[in-house]
Amino acid sequence: MTVRNRLLVLLAAVLALATVAVLSVLHASARADRRNETQPGGPRVSAGRVALTTPGRMVFRNMAWGPHRDELTSVPASDPSGPRTASGVKCLRFYAAAGTGLCLQAVHGAVSDTYRALILDARLKEKDHYDVPGIPSRARVSPTGHFAAWTAFVGGDSYAGTDFSTRAAIVDVRTGELTPSLEAYRVIKDGHAYRSADVNFWGVTFASDDRTFYATLATQRRTYLVRGDLRARTVTTLHTNVECPSLSPDGTRIAYKKRVKGLPKDAPWRLYVLDLRTMHETALAEPRSVDDQAVWKDPRTLVYALPGDYGADLYTVPADGTGKPRRISTAAVSPAYVNQTTGG
Repeated sequence: MTVRNRLLVLLAAVLALATVAVLSVLHASARADRRNETQPGGPRVSAGRVALTTPGRMVFRNMAWGPHRDELTSVPASDPSGPRTASGVKCLRFYAAAGTGLCLQAVHGAVSDTYRALILDARLKEKDHYDVPGIPSRARVSPTGHFAAWTAFVGGDSYAGTDFSTRAAIVDVRTGELTPSLEAYRVIKDGHAYRSADVNFWGVTFASDDRTFYATLATQRRTYLVRGDLRARTVTTLHTNVECPSLSPDGTRIAYKKRVKGLPKDAPWRLYVLDLRTMHETALAEPRSVDDQAVWKDPRTLVYALPGDYGADLYTVPADGTGKPRRISTAAVSPAYVNQTTGG
């Protein structure tokens, strides 16, 4: 092959790659534009005022395509599939309690995205913000509204595998005192001090005493429910095979996802509830794998997200193992029942 022919082949290859790149960008842009267009049959969403102290409301991230996609929206808790009021505030993950909101956001840059945690007041106005070291995955606020916690992936992208690392942070929203990682706490495992380079934490949930919290600790390819003490800065293992715990409103039970043998590696979980007094586990009536930190709607009912046409849909199931799951809202994730006493 002559030099001229080689140059022509090289030029053709470069032009082909450039064409593929341009088409990929155009396709992504077109898809993004479609996401900004309201889809027929989707939920009705309109701009309005959203507050975290309005009685009987559920606030969540709206995932329906349209101009209000990813905004915090509000519906009556008694009519979760009804018309949505959009706030204009966009979050990837969200939670709220006692008039305090936690919004985990993406900050889009020219080269890559960064992430931050916003502390919001009852009118969704920013009170403070903190850098988040990776992709946000979990958010919680204590029942008093005094503490907030978030979890982020800092390596890998899924709880289902083993190649990931997480950071779980807790902040006192009154003082701004931040614990960037629970790895700074002393671990007590099986009654003894424990140290290991592979320790990971995620999925914080708070009790109402402004001292006690629960979380998942992972080490040596096992997961544990731990009880944390904000004053003593300790975490103590309580039970094995617990992920993303959620404390009941009365503080007596933990809802969580549990790995079940025999299930697919990419969908290994079932929902359970653990009685903290007896350590008895109850399997719930949801037969699908749930990769979420469930929310207690009330002492009898759990709410959680499962994959849907626009990202995720919300479902409920009784917390005592009876009944069956029921979808309550489409294109929604990260629900919080505001101005009522719920677990943190």
